[in-house]
Amino acid sequence: MKVKRVLVILLGVLLFAGCVSSQKYRASLNDISNLKKDVTALEEKLRAKEAEKAGLESEISKLKGVQEELTKKSESENALRTKGLEDELKSKNMQIAELKTEIEGLSHERSKAIEEKEQAIAELNKTYTNLVTELNDEIKKGEIAVTQLRDKLSVSLVEKILFDSGSAEIKKDGKKVLDRVAEILKKISDKQIRIEGHTDNVPIGYRIAKKFSTNWELSTARATTVVRYLQEKNIDPKLLNPAGYAEYKPVESNDTEEGKARNRRIEIVLIPMDIDRLKR
Repeated sequence: MKVKRVLVILLGVLLFAGCVSSQKYRASLNDISNLKKDVTALEEKLRAKEAEKAGLESEISKLKGVQEELTKKSESENALRTKGLEDELKSKNMQIAELKTEIEGLSHERSKAIEEKEQAIAELNKTYTNLVTELNDEIKKGEIAVTQLRDKLSVSLVEKILFDSGSAEIKKDGKKVLDRVAEILKKISDKQIRIEGHTDNVPIGYRIAKKFSTNWELSTARATTVVRYLQEKNIDPKLLNPAGYAEYKPVESNDTEEGKARNRRIEIVLIPMDIDRLKR
């Protein structure tokens, strides 16, 4: 607008100067016209710039709005992610605490089981000592063998102590031996007492074949007879378990008479109560 005021002043000066020639006057008018055009062009350019500025300001405002929205969204997402991580960490800590508790429980159970196992072995050692002391004479003669392997104890009695050849009826002297064994076994309450019948590999003879078809029947009958006798001597029948193995678990070769004599036997085996469960 300063340009307009300049033009007005300039026009006044020209009009005031009466001595100015008409040629110069027209030139001045042309200059004024050109100046007006320039002013108009400048004004249009200015409006365009102002419109552009307004557009930029509007765009900036929109961008700021978008930026604020993105910032809020980002903060919200970060908050959700942080909460998720905190929840996961809390869950992991709970799992770790539960595992520690479980491990402590298992360690306690393991220690208790080891202690009980050691006590059971100690009791079995005492039983072994009592049996060896009680059956010392028969052990020296080779008629009875007492063996212990950690939590398993076995008393092996050769056939001639308990039975006549081919018979499942306990002899009088055999009952006396079993009576002494029963006195010790009465104190047992935490073991299975398995009575095993064993034979040599000689087939059943014609004389007794009608009663015992094979060594299976003979070995099983002998084991069952001993079980019944021990029950009569007040051994808990829930602990007793008869088993016949015929000639299939020899302790010696059957190639000699001595080996056959050792294979014909009754074994009284003390084993842990849960051994059958552990084998499953």
